[in-house]
Amino acid sequence: MELTVYLAGQIHDDWRNEIKDKAKDKKLPLTFVGPQENHERSDSIGEDIIGEQPGKEYRDDAASSINNLRTQVLLGKADVVIALFGEKYKQWNTAMDASAAIHSNKPTIIVRPESLIHPLKELSNKANVTVETIDQAVAVLQYIYE
Repeated sequence: MELTVYLAGQIHDDWRNEIKDKAKDKKLPLTFVGPQENHERSDSIGEDIIGEQPGKEYRDDAASSINNLRTQVLLGKADVVIALFGEKYKQWNTAMDASAAIHSNKPTIIVRPESLIHPLKELSNKANVTVETIDQAVAVLQYIYE
């Protein structure tokens, strides 16, 4: 049984490859999907499709609608969602994706550091599982196959 896992969270570092590598090492039959990881492509997609926008806010808004569509399609096809909350960047996209997954009754694993226990308590209590490390999230996926 192969599962599709949507990896929600910021796109500024390599955490997704870390999860993919750990799952591969454990020989887990998983397919991973997620947001557009090419930051420039994600930011420019609105203008790339519908043309130049009159300002930065309009550019961001045009890109956002197309990125939201992409996320909705891929998250909707996922069997499990892992939402990683980091401390370095604002996490509004992660919060939005985690909320959408939970609202859609997608099995959801939240990964968040100890420092975010309080600000994420409501979201964590709606998710299926909340852990503090990528290793723990992969262990949860591995347990599905036992």
